[in-house]
Amino acid sequence: MQNFSISPVQMIRSFTTHRELIWAMTKREVIGRYRGSMLGILWSFFNPVLMLSVYTFIFSVVFKARWNGTSDSKTEFAVVLFAGMIVFSLLAECINRAPSLIISNVNYVKKVVFPLEILPWVSLGSTFFHTLISLTVWLVFYLVIHQSVQSTIIFLPLILLPLMMFAMGISWFLSALCVYLRDMAQTVSIVTTILMFLSPVFYSVASLPPEYRPFIYANPLTFVIEQARSVLIWGVMPDWLMLGIYTLASAIICWLGFAWFQKTRRGFSDVL
Repeated sequence: MQNFSISPVQMIRSFTTHRELIWAMTKREVIGRYRGSMLGILWSFFNPVLMLSVYTFIFSVVFKARWNGTSDSKTEFAVVLFAGMIVFSLLAECINRAPSLIISNVNYVKKVVFPLEILPWVSLGSTFFHTLISLTVWLVFYLVIHQSVQSTIIFLPLILLPLMMFAMGISWFLSALCVYLRDMAQTVSIVTTILMFLSPVFYSVASLPPEYRPFIYANPLTFVIEQARSVLIWGVMPDWLMLGIYTLASAIICWLGFAWFQKTRRGFSDVL
């Protein structure tokens, strides 16, 4: 039976070797998602705008929510909320799609020469495309309100990179696990919903009682959401020490997920 390397070098080499295939499959997935619809890829612009409008109305008008340190303006609330939603959606979409990556591509499993480990890369690439669209919508909205952007916005890629590594590790882990344990697909959707409300997407951590804040900070999304808002909205430099620690931890999780995938993939064809 074929052995698959779990080396971190192999993890990187797999991406660089198959980058053209990853790019082609990602492009096909993005285009295929809207194939047959009248508006086509324009839906990727309308979806974030619609969700932003709904969430802003519910939380700023119905619940009268206000962000610490900002005015009572609903547009300011929308800017802060949407920045958090962009970060959350990047991770949530990857996690929600992970359980079906292998079981919905049985034809690839049967092909010995096909690099199954690139499927999470394709999923991440498609998700990142929609993240860029949402960021563009946010940027236009912010420019309309403030007529300028914070110079610290250039650090946003450094903040999103460790989150993407974390998403890859979880995607490799879940995509392999769900081949053997199909119930995980339903569990994952519940977990991501809970994760959304336990992340500072709709509220500020500072608004919580001190005794509850450690639980929110234990959430892997909290740091990234707060740092993203710092560079996008507040014009504050990233916390370089914590960002370094977070990046190292994400790299380890990424490799552990890859190692789990490589160790378990030998049984995929038998189970499927």
